[in-house]
Amino acid sequence: MDKKHLQTLLTTTDYRPPEGFSAFPTAIHHASTVIFKDVAALRARNWQDKNAYTYGLHGTPTTFTLEARLAEIEGGTHCLLAPSGLAAIAMIDLALLCTGDEVLLPDNVYNPNRELGNWLSESFGITARYYDPMIGEGIAELISTKTRLIWTEAPGSVSMEVPDIPAICRVAKEKNVIVALDNTWAAGLAFRAFDHGVDIVMQALTKYHSGGSDVLMGAVITRSKDLHHKIERAHMRLGMGVSADDTFLVLRGLPTMKLRFEAHDRSAREIATWLKSRSEMTHILHPAFDDCPGHATWKRDFTGAGGLFSVLFDPRFTEAQTDRFIDSLKLFKIGYSWGGANSLAVPYRIAAMRSHWPHQGQLVRLNIGLEDTRDLIADLEQALATLA
Repeated sequence: MDKKHLQTLLTTTDYRPPEGFSAFPTAIHHASTVIFKDVAALRARNWQDKNAYTYGLHGTPTTFTLEARLAEIEGGTHCLLAPSGLAAIAMIDLALLCTGDEVLLPDNVYNPNRELGNWLSESFGITARYYDPMIGEGIAELISTKTRLIWTEAPGSVSMEVPDIPAICRVAKEKNVIVALDNTWAAGLAFRAFDHGVDIVMQALTKYHSGGSDVLMGAVITRSKDLHHKIERAHMRLGMGVSADDTFLVLRGLPTMKLRFEAHDRSAREIATWLKSRSEMTHILHPAFDDCPGHATWKRDFTGAGGLFSVLFDPRFTEAQTDRFIDSLKLFKIGYSWGGANSLAVPYRIAAMRSHWPHQGQLVRLNIGLEDTRDLIADLEQALATLA
């Protein structure tokens, strides 16, 4: 066809840009339809084969690049992206659990994961049982012939207990049970999950990986090819996909992630130390502090702590008073999540969230952002003055 009509020219072109362009950012590829060179190529397609492309939902150069880089960072081999951390958790559950199976979850688990476990029990005939996060090798007594999956979280993202992951993994391997870890708190930087025996790592890329409080995304990382293919089939059947633009934002955040994580960590420890000196507080639930359950395990297994920790107020302060404290903060904003540049404060009715909560007093979780710590401490100090 020598000459095309105007509408066709507006729709398609034979132009190809010259080869040889190179730059640091990964290119953003938007696509639903993937073009095949001929029918034979289309019929030879395999959506599980990541050295070719079949459909936008199954991957583009942009998403494949992020998956490969996340697997490298975490020390895994395979990676799948999901629209959120919770979507990644659900994908793991639905890939590995069937009616009649059992899943074990720590009592301090991320609350949406608890809600998902309860839903599996109520509607799918899958038993979800909750265990003491400090159980260690004692989890052997809870594993039954129906147990297929053990969820772990290190530490719990509200009450901050640090479990003995290697001990849980040793027992699980003896009984041929898969262990999945929500490794978001450590970002794949401060805890090397696979080296400690974990089979599956889930990351909420919403947090440190993106770092801008503007992305929702999750990832599932594995070393086992067989396990990866099981989860990959669930990924396909559930229609899991992520935005190319969001993928680019996470890729853009990776080079600075370790620097940001370490800055969050330094600031959080400084502020936690200051709060520990305050009479309004009874416990600083920060894994680097000795009054946090599992502190010795953190010292043994972790190399950092990031910016998230919780505090317990003296029981003399009511919920109304600690709510007023939070409302009085200026730099700290009220909102969920962590890993972004801005500091956050959130109250939790922790006793209602746990089967056996041993402490009195109101719990407030703090995400320490990248502001100057002098300003953050001044903000906390003026808000604490409202408790008087």
